[in-house]
Amino acid sequence: MLHTNHLISVVDDDPSMSRMLCRAIKAAGLSVDAFGSAEEFLDSEASRASACVILDMNLPGMSGLELQQLLNASKQEVPIIFMSAQADEATQLRALKAGAVGFLRKPFSIESLLATLRSLPR
Repeated sequence: MLHTNHLISVVDDDPSMSRMLCRAIKAAGLSVDAFGSAEEFLDSEASRASACVILDMNLPGMSGLELQQLLNASKQEVPIIFMSAQADEATQLRALKAGAVGFLRKPFSIESLLATLRSLPR
């Protein structure tokens, strides 16, 4: 599992989902920050300091897959856990083949998110 000093970034345009995820991650003893878009995340220090990104597939502007491609192209090897209510199996497979460490279908349980976070290398 990640250490308490590792930053988890949540990138989701749904404020209620972001708040809920942030509360759960903080309750698990981890640091967390939330962003409403891929662009907002990229403009932040968190884009270089995150130990994991929990990333929605469908974002306004740059999509989750596009952000993953950009991070991969810039050699930023940050684990990505995707989440989506609408992604089909082909999209899920594409994300995982490009290096995502997890894929959660909305709605998902906090326990499944925390289990995925626990499985990450330190």
